[in-house]
Amino acid sequence: MDIIEAIKKRKSIRNFKDEPVSKTIIREILETACRAPSAMNSQPWEFIVVTGDVLDSIKNAVIEKLRAGEKPCSEHLVAGWPLKSVYRDRQVKLAKQLFQLMDIKREDHEKRSQWLERGFRYFNAPAGIIICVDRMLAEGTPVFDIGAVTQSICLAALNYGLGTCIEDQGVMYPEVLRRFCSIPDTKQIIIAVAVGYPDWDFPANQLETSREPVDKLTTWCGFN
Repeated sequence: MDIIEAIKKRKSIRNFKDEPVSKTIIREILETACRAPSAMNSQPWEFIVVTGDVLDSIKNAVIEKLRAGEKPCSEHLVAGWPLKSVYRDRQVKLAKQLFQLMDIKREDHEKRSQWLERGFRYFNAPAGIIICVDRMLAEGTPVFDIGAVTQSICLAALNYGLGTCIEDQGVMYPEVLRRFCSIPDTKQIIIAVAVGYPDWDFPANQLETSREPVDKLTTWCGFN
């Protein structure tokens, strides 16, 4: 697939087919993604790939905590949007589009709860990639590098007919991940990527998000 096509085609997949993804394919995706740039070639990323019974156990344990009212708390700063800002406006627009596609009414608390749980279930993906960094690194310093490798994972996955969803919800109960994946305290859990074959019949997967015009976001200096 052409790289420009891949960048334009990539989208967040919010439901997957019940079809496993082989270790061989995920290994090839990670090998490719590790060509991502990093500061001074430091390559600070580390991966935990989960599937099968382990992923099922993680999903069940996380949902149990969520339903018990235990507040989610990730190990890194989660993006926030000031209430009166264009960033918040874009987030609200996305939520409205998704709820419209899924026929979730504002007052339908049951469906809204089910939708919330979907993210904590890795959107029913058959595999998840958890990305960590070593705590010896200063807080926040490798965030650019992690973003680069995460995007590379999502683009490489397209080559195999796979879809992805980058999600904070997958790491918001880090103690569950540490328990089932034996992640030591010396590693900081940053982000998760749900991976699988897209279920294109799922309404939310039909969403095509908009982007701001480049000239609205760019200042051109020195051009005639």
